[in-house]
Amino acid sequence: MSDATRPDNRFWYFNEGTDRRAYRTMGAHARGGGTDFALWAPNAREVRVVGDFDGWGDGDHGMEPSGSSGVWTGSVTAAAPGDRYKFRLVSDTLGTVDRADPFARRAELPPATASVIDDTTHTWGDDAWMAHRAATPFVGAPVSIYEVHLGSWGRTVGAEGRFPNYRELGEALAAHVAAHGFTHVELMPVTEHPFYGSWGYQTTGYFAPTARHGTPGDLMAMIDTLHRAGIGVILDWVPSHFPTDAHALAQFDGTHLFEHADPREGYHPDWNSAIFNYGRDEVRSFLISSAMYWLEQFHVDALRVDAVASMLYRDYSRDEGEWIPNQYGGRENLEAIDFLRQLTTAVREEHPDVTTYAEESTAFPGVTRPPEEGGLGFSSKWDMGWMHDTLSYLRRDPIHRRYHHDELTFRAVYAFSERYTLPLSHDEVVHGKGSLLDQMPGDRWQQLANLRLLYGYQWTQPGRKLLFMGGELAPERDWSHEATLDWSLHDAPGHEGVRRWVAELNRLYRHEPALHVGDDDPRSFDWVVGDDRANSVFAYLRRDTTGGSRPVLVVLNATPTPYEDYRVGVDTAGAWQVLADNDRQEFGGSDFVGGVHPVEEPLHGRARSLSLRVPPLGVLVLGPSAIPGPSVA
Repeated sequence: MSDATRPDNRFWYFNEGTDRRAYRTMGAHARGGGTDFALWAPNAREVRVVGDFDGWGDGDHGMEPSGSSGVWTGSVTAAAPGDRYKFRLVSDTLGTVDRADPFARRAELPPATASVIDDTTHTWGDDAWMAHRAATPFVGAPVSIYEVHLGSWGRTVGAEGRFPNYRELGEALAAHVAAHGFTHVELMPVTEHPFYGSWGYQTTGYFAPTARHGTPGDLMAMIDTLHRAGIGVILDWVPSHFPTDAHALAQFDGTHLFEHADPREGYHPDWNSAIFNYGRDEVRSFLISSAMYWLEQFHVDALRVDAVASMLYRDYSRDEGEWIPNQYGGRENLEAIDFLRQLTTAVREEHPDVTTYAEESTAFPGVTRPPEEGGLGFSSKWDMGWMHDTLSYLRRDPIHRRYHHDELTFRAVYAFSERYTLPLSHDEVVHGKGSLLDQMPGDRWQQLANLRLLYGYQWTQPGRKLLFMGGELAPERDWSHEATLDWSLHDAPGHEGVRRWVAELNRLYRHEPALHVGDDDPRSFDWVVGDDRANSVFAYLRRDTTGGSRPVLVVLNATPTPYEDYRVGVDTAGAWQVLADNDRQEFGGSDFVGGVHPVEEPLHGRARSLSLRVPPLGVLVLGPSAIPGPSVA
C-alpha cells in the first residue's frame, strides 16, 4: 500500500462519521515552538496555510495529504496564538481561493474573515453549579428561560455605539435574570456569523464565538458568572443550514463538500443558504464535534437546535418539482433524521445531564422519544402550536373571543404527547409584528392587563417557559437588533407592574411543585371549566403527580368584565387562598379580588365549590390554605 492510499488512524473516526471530538485534531493547535494545522479538503490539488506569520504570502507553508483521509496536515514554526490565518486552496474548478478554517476556535472581528490561532484556557469557578446540574433531573424540574440577543440586550448606544463585551454582560445579565426568577438564559447564536442582521442564524464559525463581544475566554468568563449565580446557559445552535459567503464552507475545496451539489437538496429557498449533506460521514463528525465543543469547552448546559422542521422534510418550503424524494419515494429526509438521532445519542451518552431542545413546528412523531424507540431523542420540543393559537386568541377583541374558545382549550388534546416548551420568542416581535403589548387589543390599561393574562396563562400551563428578552418590560415597539432594550420602562408606570408580575410568576412556578413536577404527565392537568364560552372564563387544576404538595387551581377571565360570585368546583375541603393575582395594584391592576369563599355545594362534577371574585382580564392562582406553601408576595 502506497503512502497516498494508506489510511491515517488519526482521522479514522472522522472519516467514519463517528468522531465526536474532531476539534482535538482538526484546525489549528498551538504547541511549544509553533502551530500544527489540519484541514479536510479531499478534492484540493494543493493546500497552503498563510497568515500574519508569513506576511500573507505563499511562503513555504505547504501542507501534505494525510494518506487517503482527505485531510491535509502541516506545521508552521512561526505561527503563534493570536496570529490570523487562512488556508489557500488550489482546485480544478475554482483555481486559487482562501478559506477560513472550518474548525477555527476564534475568528477575526467581522467584516474581516480570517481565522485566529487560539490557545484559550479558563479556570472555572462553577463546580457547585455543575454538581447541581448533575444531581437535578430535567423531567419534573422548573425550567424558565430568558432568551437573549447579546448585541441588543446591553448594547452601548452612545457616540461609540459599540457592542458589549461578554465579561461586561455577565454580571448585569446574571443580576437581572436572577432578580426575575428565570432558571436559564438562552443565547441566540453566538457562533461567528458575518451578517449581524442574521442574529447568528447564518453561522460560518461552528467552533468560534463571535468576536463582536470579545474572545473565547471572555465568553467562558460570562458563562462562569451566570453559573455562579445559579443560572443555566442554553446555546442556540444551527446545523440546519449555512451561508454561502466566499470565505466559508460553501464549495469549500472546489466541490460541494459540506453541502449537497443538487440545489433541490442543497439550497434553502427561505434563507438563501446551503443545506448540509447529512449523509456524508465527515459532515456528521464536523457537526457533532461542534456540539460537543460548546458543551465541553464552554460548559454550556443545553443546545437548542434551530429549524428542525426544515431538516426533517425534503419538501420543506418547496413546490412540486423542486425537491427529490428519498429512496422510498417519501418526503422525509432520512439522512437528517439519522443525524439528529446520532446527535442526541452522543449528547446523552457523553453528558447525560445536558439537555437538548428542538424548534420543530410540525407534528413529526416522537421528537422527544428516545432513538431506540424510534424517536429523535430531544429533551424537549418547542410547542409552536400553543404559541400561534394563544396569540391568535389574545389578539382578538374580547367581545369576539367567545367564538374562538377552542384556540385555548385545544392544546389539552396533545399537551402530553411530547415534552414541551412554551415559547414566546424573538420571532413573535420582529418584522413589523409589533411588541407583544402592541399586539394586545384595547386601551393601554387593557393592553397591559391582556399581557399579564398572557403570561399568567403561559406560566400555569404544563410545559417549560421561554420569554424573549424585554418581554418583562412590556416594550411599546417591536425588537430591533440595531438598538438596545428600552430600559427606561423598567420602573415606568404600568410597565413596572408587568415586570413584577413576571417575577411573581417565576417565584410561584418554582415554589409550587404542582406547576412543574408533572409537566409531562397528563395526571397533572385537569379541566374544571373548559366550556364557558359565554363568559370567556377558563379554570383548570394543576397537580403534583408525586402527591407531595398541594394542588393549584387557575382561573382565567379573558374579558374586561369582572365577575362577582363566580363558582368553580373543587374536591379539596376547607379554606382556599389566593397564591397569585395579576390584578393586584403592584402589578398595575385594580385590586378587585376579595376573599375566597368555600361553598359546600357540588359543581363541575366535584364535591364542593368556591365562590370567587374574578377580576377583569384576570388570572387567579389558588391553593388550599390547609396545605401551607411559601409566600410569593
